[in-house]
Amino acid sequence: MSKEAFFISEFSSQHIGDDGAVVGDFVYSKDLFCEDIHFKRSWMSLTQIAQKSMLVNLSDAIAMNAKPKWVLIGIVMPKHFTYEQLRELSTGFQNVARAYGVEIIGGDTTAGNKLMISITIIAKRPSKVLYRSGAKLGDLVAFTGTLGRSYQELTRLLRGGHVGKDSRFKKPVLKATFVAKASKHLNAGMDISDGLSKDLSRLLKASGNLGLHVKHKLAKRTLCSGEEYEMLFSFDARKKKIVERIAKQTRTPITIVGKTVRKRYVCRCKEHHF
Repeated sequence: MSKEAFFISEFSSQHIGDDGAVVGDFVYSKDLFCEDIHFKRSWMSLTQIAQKSMLVNLSDAIAMNAKPKWVLIGIVMPKHFTYEQLRELSTGFQNVARAYGVEIIGGDTTAGNKLMISITIIAKRPSKVLYRSGAKLGDLVAFTGTLGRSYQELTRLLRGGHVGKDSRFKKPVLKATFVAKASKHLNAGMDISDGLSKDLSRLLKASGNLGLHVKHKLAKRTLCSGEEYEMLFSFDARKKKIVERIAKQTRTPITIVGKTVRKRYVCRCKEHHF
């Protein structure tokens, strides 16, 4: 058990265990984005750092089919930051807020040695919430987009290389339109933040310790690449044509990984968390 999993297990709440906490008419999600843990300052501009910190949290709400409405931002600012650098950060936050129609309603700031960002998203609860626990025996399991690019780009950055402006590692592309249109046909869903294999294990465990009969063997980079923020989901096999039609209409490539079975699924990738 990772330290993260142990710490979470110390708390008991029916709301813990999904991409967000569904409480009443709202869905709450929170993420931390910390220098030298999630990013190096040399990898991205401050505007890009702020943008990504918002996008990865919006991804949690979108994965549950919720509509993000409000944002709270907490920042530990390095003491040496200039006003211009702070403006770069605020520009990044505001760019994403405008793009997704959310309002920044407050937060907190303090000083420190490294840049750390805490984002809380408050989203409106949809008529159908997509939980991790909804997959059923015999469901097809699929993901959006292509996986592995984030891992390749991170490897390049760690080796001192550079990645382009359209880098998925720097700026994830969320699948909000596909999720909104397909949600009523899906049984379970979550975003892929810690790698397909790890997040598959979470979804299948939450759905009653299901297993997976894999359709095609997948490359290690596809299974283990984290920070992809694509959508992982399951649906009744009888709805395959409907889901594929929505994917085509929204220009969202999808890949069917396999079908849920009774045998327990085990993640084969290295743990991303401490």
